[in-house]
Amino acid sequence: MPPRDKDMSDDKKEVVGEVETALLDSELFIKYGAPDRAMKRLKTALERSPRSIRLRERLREVAASHKHPEEAARHCLALASLYIERDDFDTAHDRLLEAKTLDNRISIATGLEAIRRARHPDMSKKPATKSKPQRARPDATFTGDLTVISVFDAIQAIENSRLTGVLMLRNNAQAGRILFNDGQIVGAESGKLIAKEAFRQIVEITGGTFDFQKSAQTFPITIEAASNTNLILDSLRQVDEESA
Repeated sequence: MPPRDKDMSDDKKEVVGEVETALLDSELFIKYGAPDRAMKRLKTALERSPRSIRLRERLREVAASHKHPEEAARHCLALASLYIERDDFDTAHDRLLEAKTLDNRISIATGLEAIRRARHPDMSKKPATKSKPQRARPDATFTGDLTVISVFDAIQAIENSRLTGVLMLRNNAQAGRILFNDGQIVGAESGKLIAKEAFRQIVEITGGTFDFQKSAQTFPITIEAASNTNLILDSLRQVDEESA
């Protein structure tokens, strides 16, 4: 083996050995009731191996089980990105959902969009199809361009503001409506489809425009989900299964 290749191989073995040692050390610290020292040991190793899923998974577990939910949520987001790179979308979905559960203040819209783009790599290669300019409704609370702001970002904004109303999405090929009561998705319509079937189609809309119109009246519930995040992730999983 050439000297340079040998050095690289030795470095790799050393890093792998450091990961194993850090994991073992953390187990001992946990066993003797020192979770903070376990986390510190794992973080030190993670600085040298920032892409180690094993280290980050263990940090997530320790942080979540020892009352550090915000830190556990951050590791969930980082893990989601690592799993997306490996096309392990199911685990990425799980980590995004866990991150939102641990810290409801964070936005997982970027992770959701990354999953969609990873599933459809042609999206980043082809220029976005421009829709014909749509005149914003004068009674719309807010409007946007779906090539700039994703449907996930729009849903997050409505949820955070606990708004009741209709989110309309449209482009040259399709249109859809998502109904909200106090920020919770309770219905959807797209062509002849309604409820969850319609929502699955709507989350695939990547271009065009959207606008949201507030309503003084609540809507009948045709979609029941534990949360908007659960609904989105379940819908994306089903889209994956249907296209497999």
